[in-house]
Amino acid sequence: MLADVLDQVSLIYRISPFSWVVYDHDEPFGDCRKAPVNRVIPTMRRTHTVLWAFWLSALVVLSAVPLASQITSPTSEIKPPDLDVILQRIEDAQHQNPAQSRPYEVTREYKVFRGKNKRPISEVSVQIDFVPPDVKTYKIVKSSGNSLGAKIVRELVSSETSSTRKEHSTEISRANYDMVFVRQQNSGDVAEYVFAISPKRKDRYLLRGQIWVDGHSFRIRRIEGVPAKSPSFWLKDLHVTLQYGDLGGMWVPVTFGAIADLRIVGEFTLDGLSVRPSEHKSVDPK
Repeated sequence: MLADVLDQVSLIYRISPFSWVVYDHDEPFGDCRKAPVNRVIPTMRRTHTVLWAFWLSALVVLSAVPLASQITSPTSEIKPPDLDVILQRIEDAQHQNPAQSRPYEVTREYKVFRGKNKRPISEVSVQIDFVPPDVKTYKIVKSSGNSLGAKIVRELVSSETSSTRKEHSTEISRANYDMVFVRQQNSGDVAEYVFAISPKRKDRYLLRGQIWVDGHSFRIRRIEGVPAKSPSFWLKDLHVTLQYGDLGGMWVPVTFGAIADLRIVGEFTLDGLSVRPSEHKSVDPK
């Protein structure tokens, strides 16, 4: 690096008006003994002036080198998070979620679209009931439009409620997934961690995709992916997006999106919204 700096400074002075004094002779004063005094002295003065300016410039450039080496990009200043700590807190946040221990009822409203059509072919309302520790049931309370839409919703909700009985074997944890840190980003004023998740086994209740984790609470905000195994024969491909939020003090899916490719029938899009949460009232035994 020092040699590069000196070369740059030398280049400046090779094109200076006094370059012939410094660089045209191996010995700057080789011809001074034969020259008149009135020519030698100005030459010596110019030589000393140029040499002084040369080393002053070199000193300025060299002094900037350590400073430049200390300047780092914003990306290098971001330290990678402690992944083991984050993964442990993600698992702890799921276990501490009141939705795992409190009974609740939530109604989810679905709209089913076919292909690129922007008007839904079906609208379906489903009531989901949960009784801890692992009983989740559902019933369709309202359905309009094409009956195929209700059939698709029933298939997906049935898969969701069935997975509740396998809570520990389907939760987002290191026991069920290989998890790789992808990036850290900001979501408002809070950091957000993005992980790629890959199921350790082929299971219809496990997703291959990504999760977005709140950097403060370590709750999962979003899950997006495809099942490791198709839920049914007639459901060819399925891409699911779950957005989580607080409903009645519980951390549950608040929006549900899916793109389903049915054999022979074609592609359908589902949009679901969870509304009207309420806790079951306890009944005193008589």
